[in-house]
Amino acid sequence: MSEAAPPPKKSALAGRLAKLGVAREADLLLHLPLRYEDETTLTPIAALRSGDPQQVEGLVEHAEVVLRPRRQLVVRLRDDSGVLTLRFLNFYPAQLKQLVPGAQIRAFGEVRSGFWGEEMIHPRTQTVAEAKALPQALTPVYPSTAGLAQSALRKLVARAFERCALDDPLPAELRKALKLPAWERSLRYLHQPPPDAQLAALESRNHPAWRRIKFDELLAQQISLRRAYAERRSHRAYALPAKGQLISRFIEQLPFALTGAQRRAVDQIAEDLAQAHPMQRLLQGDVGSGKTIVAALAMLQAVENGYQAALMAPTEILAEQHYQKLRGWLAPLGLQVAWLAGSQKKREREAMRQLLISGEALMAVGTHALIEDSVLLERLGLAVVDEQHRFGVRQRLALREKVAGALPHMLMMSATPIPRTLAMSYMADLDVSVLDELPPGRTPIVTRLVSAARRDEVIARVRDACREGRQAYWVCPLIEESEALQLKTAEETYASLSSELAELKVGLVHGRLKPADKAAVMEAFVRNAVQVLVATTVIEVGVDVPNASLMVIEHAERFGLAQLHQLRGRVGRGAAASSCVLLYEQPLSENGRQRLKAIYESSDGFEIARRDLQLRGPGEFIGARQSGAQLLRYADPEFDADLVELAQQAANEMLARYPQQADQLLERWFGGRAELLKA
Repeated sequence: MSEAAPPPKKSALAGRLAKLGVAREADLLLHLPLRYEDETTLTPIAALRSGDPQQVEGLVEHAEVVLRPRRQLVVRLRDDSGVLTLRFLNFYPAQLKQLVPGAQIRAFGEVRSGFWGEEMIHPRTQTVAEAKALPQALTPVYPSTAGLAQSALRKLVARAFERCALDDPLPAELRKALKLPAWERSLRYLHQPPPDAQLAALESRNHPAWRRIKFDELLAQQISLRRAYAERRSHRAYALPAKGQLISRFIEQLPFALTGAQRRAVDQIAEDLAQAHPMQRLLQGDVGSGKTIVAALAMLQAVENGYQAALMAPTEILAEQHYQKLRGWLAPLGLQVAWLAGSQKKREREAMRQLLISGEALMAVGTHALIEDSVLLERLGLAVVDEQHRFGVRQRLALREKVAGALPHMLMMSATPIPRTLAMSYMADLDVSVLDELPPGRTPIVTRLVSAARRDEVIARVRDACREGRQAYWVCPLIEESEALQLKTAEETYASLSSELAELKVGLVHGRLKPADKAAVMEAFVRNAVQVLVATTVIEVGVDVPNASLMVIEHAERFGLAQLHQLRGRVGRGAAASSCVLLYEQPLSENGRQRLKAIYESSDGFEIARRDLQLRGPGEFIGARQSGAQLLRYADPEFDADLVELAQQAANEMLARYPQQADQLLERWFGGRAELLKA
């Protein structure tokens, strides 16, 4: 075949295979085709259909290198029914030797109607020996990388079938109960489907053979996560029973009652903290559902028992918001909270460290500065990690490893609701509490879609809102390619709004501001000394200004659904009617249109998360956790929800009754790598 090239040297081959996720020979069996080509039949030249990939066989009647309009090899191929032109815009000396008049050739490619009649551009060709039979199976087309030809991959896969174990790790009784085909049969079918295979079912991954592969992948994931869950429960943690003194005093002083969902989450967490094994719980809830109060009550339970509690947040703005809230709530109880951030001056940082060392403060709030070696949290009973998907697995482990001899309990919080199917497949090693109701008094937010051509009208609306005593956010576009470009846009927007709204005080916050300057602007906005806050996405989470009732998001089509929902949640925190204006530029891409439609139609974070999953896949929800909870290669938690549930049930049975087969399954899919599942 003309695509054949000398196989790459072993080390080069290993490097190229590694790019495809193939580390061992057995991994080739799970490197499944993207699509298939039918080389099992020959089509007479006169019967070729334009636009379809087909295979012909004939005699080379003429071959010539022409120089105009560009250098190319033009070959005329004849069979008993007619003549077809083969055209090669790039060609090699080997092809010139192969495609000579008189040679019997098979060509496979897509037929197009050209100026001189039907032709194939760059077909795959091979010389036909007299007795050469046609293939008996469809030809697989694999995901590949530069320097690795399809022919080489096919040979490697064929060799892997000869040399690797193909035994079925799923017990026969379980497989029959689940109505799944055998493992080896499914694998061989996907790599070499018969000519009459249903291509649509194969390429849409609906075929029974595909269901078997996806089920095994989900089962391996569930087993690994259930084992991680059991392994964590085997460790010792400080038992922190609810004593009630501080917690009841704290609840009494709150100016509002806890929601039913908050009380339920508090009870679940309190029960976990009382155990002598480490809690690993995810607290998820929509924007404004009151996660911080639940975290504060959990932290108080640790403090009541004489242990430290730490809350870590990914950004300094968010961490400081938590600190200010906790300090305000806990000061009446006579409790001190230490604040640790990378921007602190040495003297302030040392003073906070001394509060922790002396035991005057049993609570600490901060950014990743909390996990630096110089910070002493030797009696850490509870670690709370906010926006947990933004932290790397290593960072979360580092906070946990502060304690010698016992592991702290861990509470992870996320304001990005995780769709149920995703939580079932990726969070099976966690206990999950859901805040699915908003506190009373939250004002519904009206969302409006406005073309950027009407920007002047939006500015007038901002002016009117601020004249009535309200405040507004103006969020600048997300420019992924360049932080510097995003900063420039923010500064330009700040300058133009300062000019157009001269009677109002306009402030600016962005990621490159010095923390002290950022804090000063935020503090001025909180007390209404600044009426309009121009910002980049640093205000996405944690900012709570009840008097702000208008959010304007410029170039809204550039933002992800979760981000739009988070930003919208910065308003509607007071009694005033609140609005979110999404300014968009024309023309909109189809994906951008779908995102704006979803955010306009729904204010339910769980529904938005479900639609975000459909648009973008699971990576954004799992975030840095993905190195621990493997991202699925073939199964789709939303599309294959029924298989997720079956895999969950089967995982428990495999671990209880068939531990050796469970090991075999993990080895097959993960190569024995636990990959930080402890995080």
